[in-house]
Amino acid sequence: MDSLNKSIENHYLREGLYEDIIHRLKEQNIPLDKVSRSDIAGTDEFHVRGAAVSSELANSIKIQGLKVLDVGCGLGGPCRMLADEYNCQTTGIDLSHEYIRTASSLSELVNLNDKTTFIQGNATELPFDDQTFDVVWTQHVQMNIPNKNKFYSEISRVLKPDGYFLFYEILRKEKGEINYPMPWASIADHSFLFKEDEMDLFLNDAGLTKERSTDQTQAGIDFFDKLMVRLKEFGPPKMGLNVLMGESTKTKLMNLLTHLKTGELELKSGVYKK
Repeated sequence: MDSLNKSIENHYLREGLYEDIIHRLKEQNIPLDKVSRSDIAGTDEFHVRGAAVSSELANSIKIQGLKVLDVGCGLGGPCRMLADEYNCQTTGIDLSHEYIRTASSLSELVNLNDKTTFIQGNATELPFDDQTFDVVWTQHVQMNIPNKNKFYSEISRVLKPDGYFLFYEILRKEKGEINYPMPWASIADHSFLFKEDEMDLFLNDAGLTKERSTDQTQAGIDFFDKLMVRLKEFGPPKMGLNVLMGESTKTKLMNLLTHLKTGELELKSGVYKK
């Protein structure tokens, strides 16, 4: 398992990520003492539809002022959004050392480090006491985790009674072969896709009950179609997912878009309650 985790971490690794973001801000003549969340939003929300879908998740429950854990937090964009707009005290955990270093630095850059905490760690061994958080959420995380039972059991363990689990995930829909690379995996050996009904079983076993589920697939397809038009016309943006995925960005996104359109994969969001 350690070797798998290292391989997955290496898939996401971009050395000097924070420094690259700073360089891109300077290229846009954005003063470093006046950087806003919107200036970095194209990069710090590593999931389909970015900040828009994070806002949808936040508004799916009464999240104002709650204590939130983001499992697989990436660069911490959702944590900063929740802290800034909803007065939440947020904690993010991610397998990637470089993501956590960058997340912490970005929070300091936009003056949200007092409400956000970032920890490097394993999602199947959460370093928190039982019943610590009012809300746990994940966005495009479980695809890298083979032990789904442990993953969702840990989420339930750290949730308070009557707490909420919010998710936005890429799931299998049909049995067709998946082409790689994908944004979350360069090869099939690092990808552990499963179906929504399987996820529901794991969550039910962990003591969580579904309140609602929303099909986000068409919204994701529309987002990608518009993105591809912009890329063709203007090239890669200064602050976009290309900062995280580099030269393979277009290939990875096109593979995901193709499978969403042909039905092998789907996007779903939803709410569970403990």
